[in-house]
Amino acid sequence: MITLYQFPRAWHIPNPGQFCAKLETYLRMAAIEYRIVETLPVAAPLGKLPYIEHDGRKIADSRIIISYLQQRFGDRLDQTLSERQKAQALAWQRLLEEHLYWVCMYSRWQTGPENWHINKQAIFRGLPPLLTDGIASLYRLRIKSQIRGHGIGRLPAAQVFELGRQDVAALAAALTDQPYLLGDQPASVDASAYGILINLLACPVASPVKEYALAQPALTEYCRRMQLRYFPELGEPEFA
Repeated sequence: MITLYQFPRAWHIPNPGQFCAKLETYLRMAAIEYRIVETLPVAAPLGKLPYIEHDGRKIADSRIIISYLQQRFGDRLDQTLSERQKAQALAWQRLLEEHLYWVCMYSRWQTGPENWHINKQAIFRGLPPLLTDGIASLYRLRIKSQIRGHGIGRLPAAQVFELGRQDVAALAAALTDQPYLLGDQPASVDASAYGILINLLACPVASPVKEYALAQPALTEYCRRMQLRYFPELGEPEFA
């Protein structure tokens, strides 16, 4: 059985880690059995979550993990996609994971004490109280360095949020007249879209990008559709 290592659940969504939510969603979409170990990324192979353990191997990075799962268990979601749809899926994945993700991380880790406190409580609440502040602060410095290294952390906040709004507008346009990113049936890219969007829309961290996204019915309905289909035990997501 697959062992999935990820952050503890929070906020009535699968996971406060976007890629943890993505990977667990994929496992459910592909009907692959797994068990969860809640942890922090201290011992993770690449220093990040999620990672999996299977047949004595530890595998990290959600993209590499999903490719491994497709090889071992079959490609249950994308095998009927056309080459055009596969190209579209890759483009959406890059927008979500290489850009919008970093806009969301900017909101959580680099803006305002209130946003940081909310994020810290969700991610690090399993630590002993005397260690929480120190470890969380060190991790925050690391994440802020990564955000700056990406480039988005070097921009003024207004420009960051405008770039994020453009990503959100594109996703809303794609989902206005179809239930999933590629049409009537879900594909693996929907695990990525849901993992990142649910963490934008249902995470209690405030930002102008979130305000804009909440005003897009196509996005809230998409997240509701995905959560009720693949995580019914969590109930409807709470958008606020």
